[in-house]
Amino acid sequence: MTELKPKPKPDSIDPELWRRLQAEAKSPFRGLRQFVYVSCAISGAIGGVVFFFKLLAGRNLEATIPNLALQIGVVALMVFLLRIDKAKA
Repeated sequence: MTELKPKPKPDSIDPELWRRLQAEAKSPFRGLRQFVYVSCAISGAIGGVVFFFKLLAGRNLEATIPNLALQIGVVALMVFLLRIDKAKA
């Protein structure tokens, strides 16, 4: 199988644009992934606050505790995924 070699940088392209294009080619949709991670983490944090205050109020504890745990898990997962994504850069 033939190995593909990267083409040299054309002289007509701005060096900064060339670096951004190379970074996007190595890691496509990175910005979109990070946006999704941050959005889900914020959503989980808001949900966690809501369920935390329901827990403090003592409302429907058998449903509130698992929901709070789920929201905390979502936030933890999104932070973990975001750190992995940033470490690969």
